[in-house]
Amino acid sequence: MRILVTGGAGFIGSNLVDRLLADGHEVTVVDDLSGGDRANLASAADSSRFSLHEMDVRDPALIGLVAEVRPEVICHLAAQISVRKSVADPVHDARLNVEGTASVLTAAHHGGTRKVVFASSVAVYGRPEVIPVPGDAATDPRSPYAASKLSAETYLATFKALYDIDYTTLVLSNVYGPRQSPDGEAGVVAIFTDALLNGTPTVLYGDGAQTRDYIFVEDVVDGFARACGDVGNGRRFNLGTGVETTDRALHTLVAEATGAADEPETAPARLGDLPAMAVDPAPALEGLGWRPRTELAAGLKITADWARARLAAL
Repeated sequence: MRILVTGGAGFIGSNLVDRLLADGHEVTVVDDLSGGDRANLASAADSSRFSLHEMDVRDPALIGLVAEVRPEVICHLAAQISVRKSVADPVHDARLNVEGTASVLTAAHHGGTRKVVFASSVAVYGRPEVIPVPGDAATDPRSPYAASKLSAETYLATFKALYDIDYTTLVLSNVYGPRQSPDGEAGVVAIFTDALLNGTPTVLYGDGAQTRDYIFVEDVVDGFARACGDVGNGRRFNLGTGVETTDRALHTLVAEATGAADEPETAPARLGDLPAMAVDPAPALEGLGWRPRTELAAGLKITADWARARLAAL
């Protein structure tokens, strides 16, 4: 089928592009390259079934592009992803995440798109009362970023009601793997990996007991690939492992994967950091036939090997 991926030059998006091409689909990427990297699409560029359009998803020209390409499915990953940046500039966050989603959905309507698969975030759950967070948990956004993601989810339902565009929302836990940048608050695995390979200090905030749910990027893109089919319509699914890993335990695992010393520095806890997070992936097995397959240690080894090769090539 024809599939358009917004944010397709980014970490998750480019891995998704590779998967979709391997599955035999025709893939169009829309990315303004403000956060993505053309180098992430080097292997995809060799395919005759791939094209890249350097464009902001808010550009009015997106309507014409989608009308020309006529994708059956749009995977919408383009977004502002920093919680701290959203707090510092909530208007910018809303322009990218809310206006951007409205623009993509408008183009989908004019282009006859059957379905939109949307990348949401565990941030929409706020400070959950139950962990792992069930798929039907109440939402409680506590940052402009979380509010913008939840607003985008509402737009999906609205366009379904107006124009019968199907959608599936995928709530992503902490995704890690090859191509993740260490230059961002969400990429703690990449931050630890690059620092340990370079022999530079790593830092644990607080007592290191904060937990997160780490999911390998190949498992995440498998969820997107499945959602492109005629399954999971009108539903939200958590893509995570349901397993909590402390910051301290993660550091130990990354140190083992990189062969470096497990000797992090410590710093005071950061204001606003959640003490714990993990999501229940069980509904995704029933709704999408999806489950996490990559053990954390194995995924970290793959990630470390990729990072080592990248650093060697610099």
